[in-house]
Amino acid sequence: MSTEHPTAAPDVSTFEGTRWDPDRLDRLAASVAGHSDSDPVTVRAPAVDEPLGTVPRLGEAAVDRTVRQAREAAEAWAARPVDERVAVLDRFAALVEQNQGGLLDLIQLETGKARRDAVEEVIDPPIWANYYAETAPALLADERRRPALPLLTTAEVQYDPVGVAGVITPWNYPVALSIVDAIPALVAGNAVVLKPDDRTPYTALRLRDLLVEAGLPEAVCQIITGDGAEVGSALVERVDHVTFTGGAETGRTVAAQAGRNLVDCSLELGGKNPLLVLADADIGQAVRGALVGSFRNAGQLCLAAERIYVEEPRYEPFLARFVEATAELSLGLTHGYGPDVGSLIDGDQLERVAEHVADARERGATVQVGGRERPDVGPFVYEPTVLTDVPDDSLPACEETFGPVVRVEPVPSAEAAVEAANDSVYGLNAAVFTGDRQRGVDIARRIDCGTVNVNNAYVAGYAAPGAPMGGTGDSGIGHRHGPEGLKRYVEPRTVSTSRIGPVDTPPLVPDSLYARGVLSMTRLYRRLQTVFR
Repeated sequence: MSTEHPTAAPDVSTFEGTRWDPDRLDRLAASVAGHSDSDPVTVRAPAVDEPLGTVPRLGEAAVDRTVRQAREAAEAWAARPVDERVAVLDRFAALVEQNQGGLLDLIQLETGKARRDAVEEVIDPPIWANYYAETAPALLADERRRPALPLLTTAEVQYDPVGVAGVITPWNYPVALSIVDAIPALVAGNAVVLKPDDRTPYTALRLRDLLVEAGLPEAVCQIITGDGAEVGSALVERVDHVTFTGGAETGRTVAAQAGRNLVDCSLELGGKNPLLVLADADIGQAVRGALVGSFRNAGQLCLAAERIYVEEPRYEPFLARFVEATAELSLGLTHGYGPDVGSLIDGDQLERVAEHVADARERGATVQVGGRERPDVGPFVYEPTVLTDVPDDSLPACEETFGPVVRVEPVPSAEAAVEAANDSVYGLNAAVFTGDRQRGVDIARRIDCGTVNVNNAYVAGYAAPGAPMGGTGDSGIGHRHGPEGLKRYVEPRTVSTSRIGPVDTPPLVPDSLYARGVLSMTRLYRRLQTVFR
C-alpha cells in the first residue's frame, strides 16, 4: 500500500483566479476603526507565503475611541424594536448567500485551506442569522416568573443588552468564529467591537461591510486590528462582555483581566478531542467520520479528533482501512474544488506539527501514513498523518497538536475507551461510533465534554443552531449557539409588584399571628405544588 498522498499542482499566484486584488483589499483595510497608515501589519497568503496587503496597527488610544463610539451608537441601536434588528439579520443572511463565491476566495487567500473546508464557513452566517432572527424576539421578551406570593405579588424578568461586546477571534475559522459570535450580540441590542487575528482580518472586514449594507449602523459593529497583546488587552479593559476563542494560556489571561473588571466572559480554548470506535461500530462509517474529524481544515480545528480509541475486535480492520483512506487524501492549493487538504496557516504552525511527529517517532511511535512536510505542494503543507504506539509522555499525547495528526490506540472495552477519553484536561468535543445509537447516547453521558456526537465527528453537534456549544476544563467557559449564545449578551432585570403594598406584618396584627399565617400559607402552597407538579 502506497503512503504517497496524491497531489494537485499549485495553480495559485497570490490573486490569480479569485475575485480579489490588492486595491480591493486596501479598501477593506481603510474601514478599520481608527484607521492609521503608520507601521501597518502585513497579511500573508499561506498558500504561496506572499503578502496580501496591510492593515492598520492600532494602539490603545484608537481602541478607546472605538469603544466609546460603539457605546454611543449602542444606545440608539438597543432602542430599536427587536423586529428591526431582526430585519437587518435577514438582509445580512441574504447578502452572504449572494456573495458566497467572493467569501470563499477570501477565506482561501487568508488561510490556505481547501475550498471544501471553506464551504463549512460560508454557510454558518446565514444559519445563525436565521436562527437568531427566528428566536430572538421570544428570547428577549419579558418573562413572567413564579412570584413570592401567588395572586398577591408578581415577578417579571426583563432583558437589557450589556452594552458593548468585545469579540476576539482566531485565524483558523475567520468567518465561523467571528461574525457568528457577533450576530447574537447585535440582535440583543449590543454594539460589537471585533478583533480578528492579524493573519485573517480581511474576512471579518468583508462581513462587516455586508452587515452595514444590510442596514446596520456603521458604529454598531467595528473592526480593530493590531498586536493582540496590546489591542486585545485594551479591548478587554473597556467592554461589557468578552468573547474569546483561542489558546488556553491566553484565555486565562483574558479571564483574569475580565474578572478584575467584574466583566463576564465566554471562552472557547481548544481541545484534545477523543473519537471512540466501539466493537459494534460500522467500520466504514467510523473511517469516514475519523477522516472528517481528524483532517478537516488540515486538522486546524478546535473540534478535531486527535485521539482515536478503538475496541480491540475492531482495531486491526479499522486501522487498515483508516490508513488506506488517509493515504488517498489529496493535497493541493487551488482556488477551486478538488484537493482534500490544504495548507497550515504559517511556518510556526508547520514547525509545531513537525515537532510533535518527530518527538513521537523518537520515543518509539509508528508513523502508519504521512509524517512529512510537503514543500513541493506549498510552503506550509504537511501530510495527513496517522500514528500508533504513541508514548504517553510524547508531545502529541500531552499537548494539542492542531494539525493533520491523529493517534490511534486499541482499548480492551468500551469502559476503557471512556476512561481514556476522559483522561485529559480538555473537554470540548468527542465522538462515539457504535451500531446502537442509544448505547452511544448512554456512553455520551459519561464523557466529560461539552459536545458529544454519536456516529458523527462534529458537524451534527456544531451545526445544530439551537444547541449550545462550549467546553469543560481547559476548553473554556460559557457557550455559543442556542439560547445560551444570546443570553450571555444580556443582563436580566427582575421587576416585582405587590397588590397589597409592602409585604410585612399588617398594622394591628401581632407578629406571632402573622408568622403563623405566613408559615401556613407556605406549607399549603408547597403541598399544592407537589400535587399538581
